[in-house]
Amino acid sequence: MSAPAPSSSDMILDVNVRLSLEIGRVQIPIRELLKLAPGSIVEVDRPAGDPLDVLVNGRLVAHGEVVMVNDRYGVRFTEAVGGVERR
Repeated sequence: MSAPAPSSSDMILDVNVRLSLEIGRVQIPIRELLKLAPGSIVEVDRPAGDPLDVLVNGRLVAHGEVVMVNDRYGVRFTEAVGGVERR
């Protein structure tokens, strides 16, 4: 007797997606980019303390905050973003 074939909804659960965390954005000229070195600071468009954006395949899906898990950074999801709010 063979195992039942997985349903299409089960198959999609194994598809890999790219999860990105964005703390802010900035546009700078290449001239400034080339001047960056260790210790350089790049100011982004978001105030300190604002939640970061959680993107899946480039689409905004949630907001979160940075946390430490052992010796690694992580993200705590604080708010799911509905379709109207998405970029």
